[in-house]
Amino acid sequence: MTSQHNNLGTPDAPTLRRTLTLPLLTLYGLGVTVGAGIYVLIGATVAEAGAYAWVAFLMAAIVVAFTAFSYAELATRYPVSAGEAAYVDAGFGWPVLASIVGGFVALSGMVSASAVAVGASGYLGGLTGLSSPVLIVAIVGAMGLIAWWGINQSVKVAAAITMLEILGLIFVITWGFGMSERAGVSTAELFPPLQGAHWGGIASASLLAFFAFIGFEDMVNVAEEVKTPRKTIPRAIIYTLIVATVLYVLVAISVLLAVPVETLSGSDEPLTLVFVNAPQAVQTGFAAVAVVATVNGVLIQMIMASRVIYGMAQRGRFPSIFAVLSPRTQTPTVATAFVAASIMGLSLFLPIERLAGWTSQIVLAVFVCVNLSLIAIKRQKAPATDYYRVPVVVPVLGILTSVALLLSTMI
Repeated sequence: MTSQHNNLGTPDAPTLRRTLTLPLLTLYGLGVTVGAGIYVLIGATVAEAGAYAWVAFLMAAIVVAFTAFSYAELATRYPVSAGEAAYVDAGFGWPVLASIVGGFVALSGMVSASAVAVGASGYLGGLTGLSSPVLIVAIVGAMGLIAWWGINQSVKVAAAITMLEILGLIFVITWGFGMSERAGVSTAELFPPLQGAHWGGIASASLLAFFAFIGFEDMVNVAEEVKTPRKTIPRAIIYTLIVATVLYVLVAISVLLAVPVETLSGSDEPLTLVFVNAPQAVQTGFAAVAVVATVNGVLIQMIMASRVIYGMAQRGRFPSIFAVLSPRTQTPTVATAFVAASIMGLSLFLPIERLAGWTSQIVLAVFVCVNLSLIAIKRQKAPATDYYRVPVVVPVLGILTSVALLLSTMI
């Protein structure tokens, strides 16, 4: 790998600040994973899998887990910004391929944040009556300022919002199981027979559910700002996937029990249907939480994309201007401004469906490259160091599952 250097080439140049602990990093991962996806995807998964939608989320978690464990090993071998690009560089020694992968990772963050910003403007427009373009500019601009403010401050803001998101989902689970009218399926109808055509629908729904898990990989791109990354990053990745899976499965089951399948299938805001007979204050409060959940996704993806661009510039892969850090906040000023402007442009001029589709395809392609890199690295004779290890079958399965999902998006 190319040796690291600071952006000015002098010992006095500012560097990224290591302030992220295990709880903060886990909340960062949950913030980008648990958010807009689960708040809008339940309806789409129910349309494909019916009462078995919760099984689709469980299957998607198993698929994602293979690549997640590959990331855990790679992040402890190479705890740097622009993680995926560094992994490809280490595995294959192809600077051009590493630059392409790094660009794809940054692009996925910006495109994903754009999709989320469009969704957030829609939710917020319903509450305020303001137009979508005005809200997009306000949301992206505000999140850009928070991202520039400082990694510790911005992640703490994101962590606080993440806690609110999770409490919102717990509220959905509690209300769906205990307080709503049981207008949905019965408990017995939740369990699919071992054989039958319904498994085709569950498989299709698993592809949709996969998108709700996208985000855990963003944690590796703030590795240079994590305390003791070799211990912290694998634990944070594992904790994020466990908590997200439990929340997704319980939310899916509670909503299926509370709301008719036909009603869920046609809804763009499925979780609000759980509170259809609740007091107005409850309905408004949950709608506000949904807005906050989507806005949080913009902030976290913005942090990730700016760190990838900074890391690539620091290693000479992108123009050096993107490696400039603010002496005051120790955050990548130019990279953050570029990312915010790109997100704003994409949000204003492209539809959310196209943005979401591009995000999934880019992420799956990156997953394939990352797993291939780990296999290549394992074949090299590397010096014995203290890092997290997984069997080679893990990245192999990560490749197979990622390719299968990628091909499914193109059919």
